[in-house]
Amino acid sequence: MRKVLVRSMVMAAMLTAVSGCNSYSALQPNSSSYLSAQTLALGINQVPAALAETYSHQLGFNRYTKVKAPNGKAIHIIAQDKLSDNQIVRARSVLEHFLTPYPGSEYGADKTAVANMMTENNATLLLLNGIDDGSNRAAELDGQPLYQSEIQVEGHRWYIEQNYDHRDATFEEILHLVHDTGIGVDQYERFYGALPAYQAEIRNAQVSALASNLWGVGSENQAWIQELSAENSLSQEYLAAVVDSYYGLWGAWSESSSYGMWGLYVAKNRSEIMSEDKLGAQLMDNRFFHPYLTYNARIDEGFSGDFSLRIDPSKPYTHHSQYLKDVTLTGSHDSNVVVNELDNNITGNHGFNKVIFSGEFAQYRISRKQEGNVVISDLVDNRDGVNMLNKIEQLVFADKTLSL
Repeated sequence: MRKVLVRSMVMAAMLTAVSGCNSYSALQPNSSSYLSAQTLALGINQVPAALAETYSHQLGFNRYTKVKAPNGKAIHIIAQDKLSDNQIVRARSVLEHFLTPYPGSEYGADKTAVANMMTENNATLLLLNGIDDGSNRAAELDGQPLYQSEIQVEGHRWYIEQNYDHRDATFEEILHLVHDTGIGVDQYERFYGALPAYQAEIRNAQVSALASNLWGVGSENQAWIQELSAENSLSQEYLAAVVDSYYGLWGAWSESSSYGMWGLYVAKNRSEIMSEDKLGAQLMDNRFFHPYLTYNARIDEGFSGDFSLRIDPSKPYTHHSQYLKDVTLTGSHDSNVVVNELDNNITGNHGFNKVIFSGEFAQYRISRKQEGNVVISDLVDNRDGVNMLNKIEQLVFADKTLSL
């Protein structure tokens, strides 16, 4: 639970840089072949020279990617050498998700101003080796830190087990970056963000939640609350608790049956936000945040078996994966996808892949696109939706299996 340092918000100058992305070689960093073709294909490059003096190889930084704002400038993502390429892509995808326009929403229909403001405030995401134990010197640099141990890639063991020793803090920390440098924080001499009206709603909800003992719960947390108040971080941390529960990140936490964010927040999942924290629910209701995850999730290459996009009590990760819409299987293991109702786009890997549906064969319409994709349309409303499939070998229905 960290917020972007205020000094990063007041840096107006922005360095333009080159993007790049996945695994990397052991060659020297000044070699033109330092990164593999696989890494480069993912949009991950070497750290640009203009940034490398600060985010240096000596401090462990060896890869760079970015999110390009509408003004043509970059929101920087700089990674140290222990991060996997898939972790870097996952972090970039979550940032892109937060900045993806949400048509028809009050504050998110056009997020141009937020993204542009982030570049003007020099928004930088630092992906750091190890854990947050104070030993990584790079944590003192300008930027929002997110540690290797805090990034769960879909399909990875940490994600499948919902391992809270490696709690997925990706959404929380990247939200801090977007909120602090883009949406904006009040109670400073100047408002450095693009959405003061939305921040006013966030602040109102936070004040109400704290006063009503909905967030910051427990006497043991009062020193922490006082610390947040002194550094003007209350609204950031409250919003992160709401968003984490909204996207199902605490659904599998077994130490509380009804509380999220380590017991600090009264709601553990989306339905509990709606019933327990009315103002928090309003922040999520057609305001800025999409109701599902907009990015294409790269399923970890080590995964095999059935990856479910449908909630399944026997699979803890589905509290979160139920909000995924699009997935790409990676690697070569035989692996399959169980669809949900969100009109999924599913891409297979180098193994044998199946897509699993809820109903019987006769309840679906199957069509082939000229480019080779297969479209499976569920004729029953509010069940499996319309699914675009690429590189999939078999379709599994309740009553039969069809080879493509």
